[in-house]
Amino acid sequence: MKKAMLVLLVVFAAAALAAAQVGTVGQTTDILGPHLGYGRGCVMCHAPHSGPAGNNKATNDTQAGAFALWGQDLSPLYGQVVTFSGDGKSTYQVTLPAKGTLTSAHDANTIILFCLSCHDGNLAKVGMMKGVTAETLPIVGGNAPTLLGADGTGSTNMYQNDHPVGGAAVVACGGTYDWDCTGGGTTAIKMNGPASSQFLVNYPGSFWNASRAGFGTFGTTVTAVTCTTCHDQHSAYVFTTGSGATAQNFATSFFIRGNYLPQSGGNNSAQFCRNCHGGEANEMHGVSSVPTT
Repeated sequence: MKKAMLVLLVVFAAAALAAAQVGTVGQTTDILGPHLGYGRGCVMCHAPHSGPAGNNKATNDTQAGAFALWGQDLSPLYGQVVTFSGDGKSTYQVTLPAKGTLTSAHDANTIILFCLSCHDGNLAKVGMMKGVTAETLPIVGGNAPTLLGADGTGSTNMYQNDHPVGGAAVVACGGTYDWDCTGGGTTAIKMNGPASSQFLVNYPGSFWNASRAGFGTFGTTVTAVTCTTCHDQHSAYVFTTGSGATAQNFATSFFIRGNYLPQSGGNNSAQFCRNCHGGEANEMHGVSSVPTT
C-alpha cells in the first residue's frame, strides 16, 4: 500500500512539474491566436506553394513567395516611403525594399514590408481581417486598430502615431536615458551593467532572457527596431525564454514578445517597455528590488 502511494505521489509530482512549465500561463487555446486566420492557419502568411497565387492573389512579382514562402502580395508596398514618428520631435522614414531587390526575410525593412502586407490597410488593402484586435483592451475596453495605415486618424496621420521602426530606429547604451549595457547601434547589445543585469532578474519574462534574442531584438541578426522586436507573430499568448530544461513560459497578450499582462494590474507591461527604455526603469533610478508583479 505504501509503495503504491509512493508511486502515485511521484506520478502526481511529475504531472505538477509538467503543468508548472506549460500550465503556468493558463493556456487552453492555440498560441497562434488571431493569426490562425479564422481557421486558415499558417497558410494565411506562408503559402506552401506558389506564393500569393497560392492564396488566389495573382501578381507579376518575380520574387513572389521566394522568401519565407510569403503568401501575401507585396506589390503595392515595394519602394514606398513610410514615415513613422515616436517622440513628437524626430521622424523615422522607412524606405521599403524595391521590387526585385529582396535578399533576405530577416532584415529590418523586409520584416516591416511583410508585416504591412497584412497590417497596412492603406497602400495594401487586406481581406479576411476585421482590422481590430481580437483581445479587448484592458481597463479602457474596446478594441485597438490593427491596420497602421487605416486606423481612422486621417490621411495626414497614418503612420506618425506608430512606434518608430526601421534602420534609423536603433537602441543605444550608456546615454542619459539608456541602459548601462554595452553595444547598441549596429553592435549586438549585452545587458551586462549593474542595473541592466539586475533588470533581467527583476523581469524574468524579458526578451533579453530569450534564447532567440538575436532575432528581432538587437542581436546579431537584426540591429534596428522592427515589428518582431516587440511582437512574436507566432505566439499570441505565451512567451518562452530559454530552451530545453531551462525554458520558462510566461503569459502574454497582443503577441508581445515578453511577459505582458496589463489586465493583471501589475507592472509587467511597464517592464516590457523598459526592455529598451532603460532610463525609465526602476534599476536606473537606484531602485533594484521591485520585481515583476
